[in-house]
Amino acid sequence: MARTLIEPLSSREHEILRVIAAGASNREIANTLFLAEGTVKNHITNILGKLAVRDRTQAVLKAKDVGLI
Repeated sequence: MARTLIEPLSSREHEILRVIAAGASNREIANTLFLAEGTVKNHITNILGKLAVRDRTQAVLKAKDVGLI
């Protein structure tokens, strides 16, 4: 069962998190989702903050733990 976050991820952040979980780099995410690489970095910063983690690996692990992916 998914636990809720204090501040939920936006649909774009959720989409980016799924691509991160697949092992994509920022450049690959940008190319896949037709975004600027800087925009991807901003979204990742927001994701890390909302999940209260320090890096991408922790983000994926926590997202799996709370049922986001």
